[in-house]
Amino acid sequence: MKKMSIFISLLLLWTLPITLVHAEDLIVFPAKGQSAEQTEKDKGACYTWAKQQTGVDPLALAQKSAEQAPPAGPQGERVKGAVGGAAAGAVVGAIAGDAGNGAAIGGAAGVMAGGARQRGKAKAQQDAQQQQQSQTKQDLDKYNRAYAACLEGKGYMVK
Repeated sequence: MKKMSIFISLLLLWTLPITLVHAEDLIVFPAKGQSAEQTEKDKGACYTWAKQQTGVDPLALAQKSAEQAPPAGPQGERVKGAVGGAAAGAVVGAIAGDAGNGAAIGGAAGVMAGGARQRGKAKAQQDAQQQQQSQTKQDLDKYNRAYAACLEGKGYMVK
């Protein structure tokens, strides 16, 4: 009984990566009457072959995606801008004879400048994330084409 449960666990671990790693849910039909056991062996062999041919490891991509939480947005740019602007405004105001009014004007200008910097950084982060997602999709598409070609070569229909 213990050997059977170990065998089942290993079988599940072996087939789990094959079923979870595809960007599209590929449907594999044993067109030449292959048994379920043969189908799983062929899927495993094609997983390995496609990974070697493309240099893409869908498991690694899935793990990398799971580990990479969206980065925190830029924080504190408005506060930094307000402090810097208030300081600069106070200096200019002191020279002009009204440090308080200069600090208020400088602080407001600093908040606006800080907000613009914050939006710029957030946009850059979003662009980088979209580029990474696009590259991951291209890599998975390349892998899926190789995986499907392998299975089709072994007599399966893949859709």
